[in-house]
Amino acid sequence: MSGSDTAPFLSQADDTGDGPVPGTPGLPGYMGNPKSENPEVPDRERLQRITGLSAGRSALIVAVLCYINLLNYMDRFTVAGVLPDIEQFFDIGDSSSGLIQTVFISSYMVLAPVFGYLGDRYNRKYLMCGGIAFWSLVTLGSSFIPRERFWLLLLTRGLVGVGEASYSTIAPTLIADLFVADQRSRMLSVFYFAIPVGSGLGYIAGSKVKDMAGDWHWALRVTPGLGVVAVLLLFLVVREPPRGAVERLSDSPPLNPTSWWADLRALARNPSFILSSLGFTAVAFVTGSLALWAPAFLLRSRVVLGETPPCLPGDSCSSSDSLIFGLITCLTGVLGVGLGVEFSRRLRRSNPRADPLVCAAGLLGSAPFLFLSLACARGSIVATYIFIFIGETLLSMNWAIVADILLYVVIPTRRSTAEAFQIVLSHLLGDAGSPYLIGLISDRLRRTWPPSFLSEFRALQFSLMLCAFVGALGGAAFLGTAIFIEGDRRRAQLHVQGLLHEARPEDDRIVVPQRGRSTRVPVSSVLI
Repeated sequence: MSGSDTAPFLSQADDTGDGPVPGTPGLPGYMGNPKSENPEVPDRERLQRITGLSAGRSALIVAVLCYINLLNYMDRFTVAGVLPDIEQFFDIGDSSSGLIQTVFISSYMVLAPVFGYLGDRYNRKYLMCGGIAFWSLVTLGSSFIPRERFWLLLLTRGLVGVGEASYSTIAPTLIADLFVADQRSRMLSVFYFAIPVGSGLGYIAGSKVKDMAGDWHWALRVTPGLGVVAVLLLFLVVREPPRGAVERLSDSPPLNPTSWWADLRALARNPSFILSSLGFTAVAFVTGSLALWAPAFLLRSRVVLGETPPCLPGDSCSSSDSLIFGLITCLTGVLGVGLGVEFSRRLRRSNPRADPLVCAAGLLGSAPFLFLSLACARGSIVATYIFIFIGETLLSMNWAIVADILLYVVIPTRRSTAEAFQIVLSHLLGDAGSPYLIGLISDRLRRTWPPSFLSEFRALQFSLMLCAFVGALGGAAFLGTAIFIEGDRRRAQLHVQGLLHEARPEDDRIVVPQRGRSTRVPVSSVLI
């Protein structure tokens, strides 16, 4: 950093709300409020000059990233679309079925910090190309595993996490380096549309390809071919923009990466990042549980209601629930992400804390509807689908907004690391363990009741009710984020513009005279 990094800690503004703030109208460095209704963002010519990319090329890059994001989630939920068939093929119970998703998420979670570190320092395009190529090969290989090698299926699903980790931690930071302000919010909303749409297509592709081929293994052979196309598009279309250049002042020095430990310390002192990550953890817990278990739960509900025959060993499980749930996931995702971004944009006119408040409203609102969808399943499958639709729509309002919060409260040279550790936290406490936990609770409850299709249904019903409680906790975390969001956003803006510098650990000292000379001593010793 510049020479001001060695300035005493007490010389730097801690509360940026006191007095006029550099970067505001009338002071040097004003670039407009990125969350205002009419932000003074760089025009297209300046953006092209900074990034070296035309507006059309930047939009094409986002389109390629959206395609790959859609493909990632399509692959992830193809397994959930054929889960009853996998259970029959390998002769496994609910807890082992939950391990399929848990192993994948655990691998993804462990590798995310590695790619976050690399993504902040090396060429992001080539990192993504290598990861996606490896993921495609492993996914294809997982479709040829014999029935007596269930452990090998778990291993391959864990290796798939390499590709997702290489992509999910890096792609949003590329978008952040191509666009600013409301342009960035819109592009992120388009990018995150791919999550629910890809998830829904995973259910649809899994169930329909299985029906067409008569074998669930073919459902896992669709996405590897599309993955080869993704690698080619990345290599030919995507170019690496300079990190953070679109947010800097023209005369401010470029940001240099700091050490990994310095990055972690800064993120740990950022309450908006921590609390929004905890809120997103709740989203991951709920969506991870529903993604794997909702089709199986709906099938068991139909069996109890007498609308479909039970899935017996040796038979192919015939049910339209994976297809219907996939369509609902697509529709609610598009609707929820769009509503969340639009509500947030409108509320920013009067409330700068709109982003976390919209996230909180979405989670707190989804909890009762998800509970009602479970409670009504034994009486009416139509009512269950209606409540799932409303609950998932409210839940999906968070996706793009959470990503936007991270990008404007964290400086550009730390964003891949921040994405990585948000992934670690949200998956470690969220969907890495939630599918297995739901399956484990279900198995334990089933052992306490006489064996029957009704007991299988009730066990999974009661275990899934945990999701409503976790969703309410996530809403509380986003309410906490609203307390700190303004200050953290402003500090990040000033840092990027070169108007504020972080203190290093040794900077927590002041200069005092001692025997005719000046010396640095800790602030605490002077206060004492």
